[in-house]
Amino acid sequence: MEESKEVVIELLETLKEFFGFPECKNTSKKLYCNLIRRVKLLSPLFEELKDSDKLIDQQQLLALKSLKIALNSAKNLLHSVNEGSMLYQALQWEDFAKEFHEVTQQIEKALSGMSFEKLDISEEVQEQIELVHAQFKRAKDRLDSPDIQLYMDLSTAQSEKDPDPAILKRLSEKLQLRTINDLKKESLALHEMVLSCGGDPGNILEEMSALLKKLKDSVLMENPDADTSEKDNFVRHRSPIIPDDFRCPISLELMKDPVIVSTGQTYERSCIQKWLDAGHKTCPKTQQTLIHSALTPNYVLKSLISQWCESNGVELPKKQGGCKNWKTGTSASDCDRAAIDALLQKLSNGNAEELRAAAGELRLLAKRNGDNRICIAEAGAIPLLVELLSSSDPRTQEHAVTALLNLSINETNKGSIVNAGAIPDIVDVLKKGSMEARENAAATLFSLSVIDENKVAIGAAGAIPALIDLLCKGSPRGKKDAATAIFNLSIYQGNKVRAVRAGIVVPLMKLLIDAAGGMVDEALAILAILASHQEGRVAIGQAEPVPVLVEVMRTGSPRNRENAAAVLWSLCAGDSQHLENAKESGVEEALKELSENGTDRAKRKAASILELLNQN
Repeated sequence: MEESKEVVIELLETLKEFFGFPECKNTSKKLYCNLIRRVKLLSPLFEELKDSDKLIDQQQLLALKSLKIALNSAKNLLHSVNEGSMLYQALQWEDFAKEFHEVTQQIEKALSGMSFEKLDISEEVQEQIELVHAQFKRAKDRLDSPDIQLYMDLSTAQSEKDPDPAILKRLSEKLQLRTINDLKKESLALHEMVLSCGGDPGNILEEMSALLKKLKDSVLMENPDADTSEKDNFVRHRSPIIPDDFRCPISLELMKDPVIVSTGQTYERSCIQKWLDAGHKTCPKTQQTLIHSALTPNYVLKSLISQWCESNGVELPKKQGGCKNWKTGTSASDCDRAAIDALLQKLSNGNAEELRAAAGELRLLAKRNGDNRICIAEAGAIPLLVELLSSSDPRTQEHAVTALLNLSINETNKGSIVNAGAIPDIVDVLKKGSMEARENAAATLFSLSVIDENKVAIGAAGAIPALIDLLCKGSPRGKKDAATAIFNLSIYQGNKVRAVRAGIVVPLMKLLIDAAGGMVDEALAILAILASHQEGRVAIGQAEPVPVLVEVMRTGSPRNRENAAAVLWSLCAGDSQHLENAKESGVEEALKELSENGTDRAKRKAASILELLNQN
């Protein structure tokens, strides 16, 4: 089959996908619908060219190839609108509008390269295509204006702690986030933006998460009878947030019988009594020695808790759930509960050998199951394990940091570990511990950094240079742990700068070149996230990465090809020299193949780089 026929058939196949796109109702609706409508009108042109026996000359063939690239870019953009985050599209509307405008320009430019009268098409089709071309011309010369009401509502919802419910309702309607299922899909879309594609939505991630929580609250209040299976994931947003001062520092549950110890700290009576009965002579929160073991009722706080419960429709618990489980519950086996009780006594009063053995046992119990993790934390082990992080005995230190790693699998325990002041000590283990301790310290920091505010604290504690050192010198497992932690921390903009200034780019490039080292995936994912920051782009550009990136785009896995294209796009968009280097490295063939067979994100990046090459 001659080349021109192949191109026309490929164009028809691409066009079929435009007829299958679903209706769009979100903030990109107008841009989305206009683009699909105009592209569909090109169908008669390709149908007549397919049936024609006349040879298409080289000029027309080049224009058709350009149109194929442009339509692929349009198709990938439409997919991203359908599958992506509604909130991100709304908050980044100008960027999406710019992408639609760039695609429109691409298509118009390709149509301008055609001489319709030289093609073997009927007058009727020629007139239609000329009208379509005129529509694309008009569209490329104007920019759509944003929805002012929407942006006023978004601004208010972001800035106010408790926005007007009417505003949240309007946003739910505009963003098509009306039901619990809609919100679930949106949560998954936000998650995918960061963890699946190796990209970075920028510094608005925290804003999107906060706004999504407000919309969830609004939807649940509007639909209190929504299916309970849908509500399970969001019940914590519907329930009123318990003030920190009303929670017991040991169980983290609402206190029903608050009492004061000699250091002035307040605890739930049953929980602190359990602590004292186990032989502890210190305050769990401050680690100060208790002058006496008397417990003084905190009547003022008890009254405030009662008032809060009444105002928020919360029934004051008759028994403290966590401590009840610790004493008589069935969540952990009797054997494990007895073992935990005995180990806590050794952690408090044991000699060096007993401390090492107790920490090792807790490490194993915490690894065994989720119930043990809850019971160990409720028993007050976390502050004691944090204390052991500074042990001079390497094995004890290894046990302590690994026990904390296993405990951190439980979401509530993450907060307890951070509140116990563990982050600086874990970073210290990461810097100075044995190789096993360093690896598990890196894994613990990754686990804790799942909570956004911890990313800031971990970066500020000096973890990133130590993680980079482990990335360079660690065992294969240690390198993986360090890379995973660095990637997650770098979602926060400030940590990107820390990583770049700590010299991460050079070791990442070494890992990228050394395919046998098994770290290419991790190196590319981190480079892709760093390339979204100006300092990151500069540092990556100085490492002369273009030939390596081009080679990965030719031979790598789908995800690595995607990340390589993302890094190359960031470099080329800001520096024509990188574009020239890419051209010299033979990037065009790899880009064309990627624009047709890569992932959706890879196709978009490849098409954008091809457009830059055509303009250059």
